[in-house]
Amino acid sequence: MAIDPICHMQVDESTDLTVERDGQTYYFCCESCRRKFLDRKSLDAGGPQLVQLGGIKPLEAHPHAMPAQSPRTKAPYICPMCPGVESDRPASCPKCGMALEPAQPTAPARKTVYTCPKHPEIAQDSPGACPKCGMALEPNSIELASDDDGELNDMTRRFWVAAILGLPVVLLAMLPMMGVPLDRWLSPQTARWLELVLTTPVVVWAGWPLVVRGARSLMTGNLNMFTLIALGVGATFLFSLAATFFPGLIPSEFKDHGHAPVYFEAAAVITALVLLGQVLELRARRRTGSAIRELLALAPPIAHVVHNGSEHDVPLEAVREGDLLRVRPGEKIPTDGQVTEGESRVDQSLLTGEPVPVARVGGDDVVGGTVNQTGTLVVRATRVGQDTVLAQIVRMVGEAQRSRAPIQRLADVVAGHFVPAVVLAAMLTFAAWAWLSPLEPKLAFALMNAVAVVMIACPCALGLATPMSVMVGVGRGAKEGILVRDAAMLEALAKVDTVVVDKTGTLTAGKPALIALAVADAWNEADVLTLAAAVEHPSEHPLARAIVAAAGERHLSLPPVAGFASTTGCGVQGLVAGRRVLVGSQAWLSQESPQFAESLGHFNRSDDAEASATHVYVAIDGHLAGMLAVADPIKPTTAAAVAALHQLGLQVVMLTGDGPLAARAVAETLGIDRFEAGLTPADKHRRIEQWKAEGRRVAMAGDGINDAPALAAADVGLAMSTGADVAIEAAGITLLHGDLQRLVKAVRLSRTVMRNIRQNLLFAFLYNLLGVPVAAGVFYPFFGILLSPMIAAGAMSLSSLSVIGNSLRLRSARLD
Repeated sequence: MAIDPICHMQVDESTDLTVERDGQTYYFCCESCRRKFLDRKSLDAGGPQLVQLGGIKPLEAHPHAMPAQSPRTKAPYICPMCPGVESDRPASCPKCGMALEPAQPTAPARKTVYTCPKHPEIAQDSPGACPKCGMALEPNSIELASDDDGELNDMTRRFWVAAILGLPVVLLAMLPMMGVPLDRWLSPQTARWLELVLTTPVVVWAGWPLVVRGARSLMTGNLNMFTLIALGVGATFLFSLAATFFPGLIPSEFKDHGHAPVYFEAAAVITALVLLGQVLELRARRRTGSAIRELLALAPPIAHVVHNGSEHDVPLEAVREGDLLRVRPGEKIPTDGQVTEGESRVDQSLLTGEPVPVARVGGDDVVGGTVNQTGTLVVRATRVGQDTVLAQIVRMVGEAQRSRAPIQRLADVVAGHFVPAVVLAAMLTFAAWAWLSPLEPKLAFALMNAVAVVMIACPCALGLATPMSVMVGVGRGAKEGILVRDAAMLEALAKVDTVVVDKTGTLTAGKPALIALAVADAWNEADVLTLAAAVEHPSEHPLARAIVAAAGERHLSLPPVAGFASTTGCGVQGLVAGRRVLVGSQAWLSQESPQFAESLGHFNRSDDAEASATHVYVAIDGHLAGMLAVADPIKPTTAAAVAALHQLGLQVVMLTGDGPLAARAVAETLGIDRFEAGLTPADKHRRIEQWKAEGRRVAMAGDGINDAPALAAADVGLAMSTGADVAIEAAGITLLHGDLQRLVKAVRLSRTVMRNIRQNLLFAFLYNLLGVPVAAGVFYPFFGILLSPMIAAGAMSLSSLSVIGNSLRLRSARLD
């Protein structure tokens, strides 16, 4: 008997369903498998095909292998925002001020500890016998190190110190303005000194990293947000110090009831807000390590090595190329290899995205991290360590995630032009008033007006413009089932023009289901499904589970089965209610029953059965009774979601590892613009990079580990929450319940948030553009108007309130 290369069923070599290729004859159980084989060979010869409905357009040939890795920097630390910035040690980027990140993703170190199953307190670094009971010690792998959270922990501590000490400073400054008679308990001088004591550690200790980055930006000439922050905090704090220690320097015209004004609360609030932004940014950036940990968890820490007839357990790191590894049912395959003994079905859904486990026999290749299901396999390791498919996916996810620019860069770019103008305006103000001031003392008025310019240009509103909109927008999205894990994705999603989707689990349900049932004239659907489900009930095959589930949905009672027997790769049989029932492939049933083959020619297949579905035949007492079509059904909401994406002006492309027949059927049903079938994880990653290089803005939606590299490489990655954890970790946005309608809402949300951010930036700069000339005294010769630092601080607060109020409108924004 020959083996069908597509479904691995046994085929009689007398069949006419054959293909000659490279001097070898291939035998097939049915015409469908033969067509799939021919399609697969054409794909292998010409590369995956990009199909535009109505025609097939071959792409350039790509081997089904991981892409060659790009040249890597030798420096261990790089800046994710500024290409070319490298360092041999942890530091801050001299251009943008961000903390440098490791250049390459690193796996947490592991150590193998051997323990006794009866006495867990016994632990040692090498194999041996338990000193208490004499049992052989068993290996247990533990992690030695995880991601370095030192900077995040440091910034978090600084933020809480700034928040706790800054709150009473704000109350001391604001309560009198709200009518609270604070002067009954504290004199103005006492309150001022108390503000100084509380604010000093906020600015000097908690805000020290911000001051250092701002000073470095001035020294290097790479002006950014930290330049504005250092100037704003420095101006308000130093002026308040001068007003506290040397009140005589402040002109009487600027004093309030004889007291020089201080602005300690402004320095404390600005410092606390900026530190909060740094904490949120660092939390988003450290998710790269979380995705890598999810990937690494796929590989088992221990492998069962077979040597000279004996079996012993070794750590995964100790496996070498050529080692024989035993994999029992339910265990993960440790590394890439080739089956040498046994046969089984392997669940590759986490790597391929396809729901049906595939048969694996001697000579077949297997991939590390996939799950062995039914039988025991002996696998010869062919690729280990960094050469495995899983390890290369780890590298691709890490590299793609580090390439993302955070949304705060928008403010940095603006600040690069805004800061020099503010500094120049303050310097010109000081020089003009020191030389031309009609008021005395000239130096005091020069200093006061220069400080007013810097204060009204303080970056509080500019700093709030983006994070406030993002914060409210993220909360709004959460109510709609859109979880934003990376705020930068909101900005990127608003600009996308191409939406790439996976098929299985994204457009479809992700598991086989009965989609059509055709019966012979002498039978009805309920009876055929009842008998078929009864004989399939003892089987663990995915197609069997789909048939049994369909019977359950129709509330059919299943009678008991006797004499159950399963033929691997062919089908099952048994006695049900005195009838001999066979369920399986056409070739197997034809071989088992001549009457089946005779009645097959008179059988009308249902037009509802998709050509890409798996067809299972039912024979009762030797005669054909019906045919079941099992496939992965399209989700009910998918068609409406695809139509809505088109209305938003987006092109929808499907990338799938499934065959071209199944892909075409789904694409035509949903009206998808084009699709590409038969892809590996590397192929998907390569396509995303190719389209980005062509200037397209790409969003990718998927749910499997095979989608993780593409999700990370895309401008925006959207993971279905019903999928693999690593896909969710690698993506910036998670769609709850796996509903593609939420992708439509996510696009609308992102566009609304970005529009709100632009409005906020307009508010922030409008106050500055109007307030800076007034603070500089430009209108004093004409109208006698001067803007004191107190009024400048009020204008700054008003701009911040405008930004906050506008951002809160997102809570009621319509996303339907």
